[in-house]
Amino acid sequence: MISRSRGVLRSGGRILAVLVCLAPLFCAADDLDGLLTRTSKQVSGFLDQFSDVKCTEHVTQEKLGKDAKVELKEESTYDYLVILTNPGGELSLDESRLPVHEAKPDKKNTSLLVTNGFATLFLVFHPYYAQSFQFTALEDEVVDGRRLSKVAFRHIPGTRSPAALALRGKEYPLELSGTALIDPQTGVITRIEAGVDNTMEDVGLKTLRSEVEFAPVPFRDEREAYWFPTLATVEVETQRQHWRNLHRFTDYKRFSVSTEEQVANK
Repeated sequence: MISRSRGVLRSGGRILAVLVCLAPLFCAADDLDGLLTRTSKQVSGFLDQFSDVKCTEHVTQEKLGKDAKVELKEESTYDYLVILTNPGGELSLDESRLPVHEAKPDKKNTSLLVTNGFATLFLVFHPYYAQSFQFTALEDEVVDGRRLSKVAFRHIPGTRSPAALALRGKEYPLELSGTALIDPQTGVITRIEAGVDNTMEDVGLKTLRSEVEFAPVPFRDEREAYWFPTLATVEVETQRQHWRNLHRFTDYKRFSVSTEEQVANK
């Protein structure tokens, strides 16, 4: 999922008192289960929609120095789409990028981080991967006047993960943990944050942090606006290097065998 050019770096009264305290926990657990069910259903349906559209992806790659100062920056633009396959009952998503504008090679041969797949972090809640995570309900947040449910997740070691680090020809599943903001009524994910702490320092990865923001995208002849990724931010540190990449997704187009529809930027 992650790679680096010119080298790979590819979430009696005492008893009564106890019962009174436990009652809200059971209610919270029931609420969380219902929310996860709605989110899982939403993600499954969204995945079909996501694989039926393409968009423009603008990538900004930055190498950071002391105090997170940008030392080098390159920008590229691609036609982007996600290809969904289900070989042998296993979920597989492949990203396709056709260059519209590629950054020129750096004359100093400075390594920049190449990041792929972070727009699909929502897979944490997909039925295929959800059993690989522990979920915890956190305090709700209000964003732009909307009350959203906040859910924490943490990967269970030894189970399948939707993300991996590719390094020297081997893939290491990432122990992702993070939080997601979810519409409690619909199960729509509006923002998701995930990362890896110090679990992979033995292979050179110190920290990884990512955040994906979603926004509604309307299509003609559709009564419902679907929420698609609009910005994915990825920051990675090793013992000696520090990078930050931004992926902006715009101009979503729905396509089929013979028709295509473009949605103008707002």
